[in-house]
Amino acid sequence: MDSEGENSVYLNSPVSADNFSDGDIRRTTTSSSAVQQTLFLIQSDDPTLKVQAAKEIRRLTKTSQRYRRHFSNAVKPLVDMLRSESFESNEAALLALLNLAVKDEGNKISIIDAGALEPIVDFLQSENAILQDHATAALLTLSASPATKPIISASGVFSLLVEIIRHGSSQAKADAVMALSNLSTYQDNLLSILRAQPIPSTVSLLKSCKKSSKTTERCTALIESLMCYEEGRSSLISEDGGVLAVVEVLESGSAQSREHAVGALLTMCQSDRTKYREPILREGVIPGLLELTVQGTAKSRTKAQTLLRLLRDTPYPRSELEPDTLENIVSSLISQIDCEEQSGKAKEMLAEMVQVSMEQSLRHLQQRALVCTPADLSVPSCVSKITSK
Repeated sequence: MDSEGENSVYLNSPVSADNFSDGDIRRTTTSSSAVQQTLFLIQSDDPTLKVQAAKEIRRLTKTSQRYRRHFSNAVKPLVDMLRSESFESNEAALLALLNLAVKDEGNKISIIDAGALEPIVDFLQSENAILQDHATAALLTLSASPATKPIISASGVFSLLVEIIRHGSSQAKADAVMALSNLSTYQDNLLSILRAQPIPSTVSLLKSCKKSSKTTERCTALIESLMCYEEGRSSLISEDGGVLAVVEVLESGSAQSREHAVGALLTMCQSDRTKYREPILREGVIPGLLELTVQGTAKSRTKAQTLLRLLRDTPYPRSELEPDTLENIVSSLISQIDCEEQSGKAKEMLAEMVQVSMEQSLRHLQQRALVCTPADLSVPSCVSKITSK
């Protein structure tokens, strides 16, 4: 829609809530002056008109990058609406600003520069769940910009986001962990995020969401970032089911989630193999790692192979191991996987590994499934997928 031109019917006539309805605004969008009309209304002194204009901005910018540019001048009056005591004004402005910020770096920066961060942070602490949800979504969008991350970080928002992950609505929890993940890519933020103790609530969310979801991807991305610090690694180990939650993503998450999961475990093992090797092995990570070496992304394959090498090494001389122990088979398997032409042989050896370690695998599956039928325990599913191909 062309934004040039004016409509004198609205621009030159007196404007009041009595003679301008929500329906009137929608009908004017068929004319080329829709943007000017709406910008005029958003600066009105009439709160009702401002709300209607904010709703129109939200509607027009929902899927249009062009309209996001056209309405960049609406940022300041929308931010002013965030300071209103009216819930309707707050909600309409938040949603309009949210749409203006999507995929528009200029608008993100303008929104922060206009002073939106302070009321948005206040809404994160609101007892009104709707405003809290909208504010979390807005912060998620704003945190995607490299330019805004240092400013958002300085607002002390980390503990509030962790609290939302712990107690917020389902959508707010997902948005909050995604916002923390965005902010964690700014290296100076990691220690501050760790001080907010995000691991317990992030692990809890990870356990509850679908392994193929975007939320799982962001949870594992955040966990991987925090594994660079001993505080993060210790927190994951001490959290009940923390390492297991990461292993389960490694087994059945999306390609990107699995990459983050294996990266997190690899970082742990590389930091202190003696300390973290056994806790990782105890959660039955080997089958998932072996699958990644065959079917993962290029990064996942490399990380999985490196982690397998770290996990296979033991403090005992090689001669003390039985010829067909799991670790010897894994060692041979890795040497075969290193040569891509031998992938068929690698799969055969993987089947051999399963047979040799069946008793150990069954015990692990029983512990994780709690109640299993004999049919359920025939062979780990991830191995079946590999060996059947």
